Amino acid sequence: MNSFSKSKYLVLENKINKLNITRLIQFVIGCFIVALSYNIFIAPNDLVPGGVGGIAVIINNLFNIQNSTTIFTLNIFLLILSYFTLGKEKTKASILGSIIFPMFVRATEHINIWLQVDTSKVLLSALCGGIMFGFGAGLIFKAGFTTGGTDIINQIISKYANMSMGKSMLCSDGLIVLSSAVFFGFNSMLYSILILYCISLIADKVVLGISDNKMFYIITEKEDEIKDFIMKYLHHGVTIFKAKGGYKRKSENVLMTVLPTKDFYKLREGIEEIDEEAFFIVTDSYELFGGE
Repeated sequence: MNSFSKSKYLVLENKINKLNITRLIQFVIGCFIVALSYNIFIAPNDLVPGGVGGIAVIINNLFNIQNSTTIFTLNIFLLILSYFTLGKEKTKASILGSIIFPMFVRATEHINIWLQVDTSKVLLSALCGGIMFGFGAGLIFKAGFTTGGTDIINQIISKYANMSMGKSMLCSDGLIVLSSAVFFGFNSMLYSILILYCISLIADKVVLGISDNKMFYIITEKEDEIKDFIMKYLHHGVTIFKAKGGYKRKSENVLMTVLPTKDFYKLREGIEEIDEEAFFIVTDSYELFGGE
């Protein structure tokens, strides 16, 4: 059996990370959309959705320094910190976003002069800002980039505090959002949390897509009947693989099939009709490749 050597891994990594014009355009569009969202909905309402953008809103309120200046300055500082703590390769992935994003923030800083948007309804602004920001962030992540900033801090915390990325994000962005209650009041903090939720939800949908399919894992005593039901009635393929229960140590077959969401109800009801004791798990399936 051929092993996956380090040299093969490096070749594959270089192919994956190779910059192409499609990825670059997608990244630039994503940065522009995030900057628009930031200047139209977020900054004018003193909302603090984490990250260096959130810190910039606080500093602007305290010292009247332009948001773009704060974002750029913090990004450069964090790039230097990243170079000495995370290394050259990880730092390279954050350079482009750390420079281009504050440039777009500066370019769209006075967008409200040209584009009249009523931001007096803070809840509506938080929702629109979070959705728009999340869409732009999703494009950036899908292209394989970041905008630098607290992404670097999260990686450093994860590395040296032995935390998962999720926990490190909670530490850094969570503290920034909580601090908004001190400077702008409790309501502002709640709106900022709403923005963070919208960003996370929409960014995931952009990166993964909306699930058009469901994947079933089925364990049943009536394996042949359920297999025939799927193949002959629903006209979908089935994969069978061996499994062993961790408790009873009993070997059994698992049926796995992927089918359109519109057929989800038919299969679920069909399984329950054929075998009431069947055990099955349903998950979202975002993309299908290959096969016949």
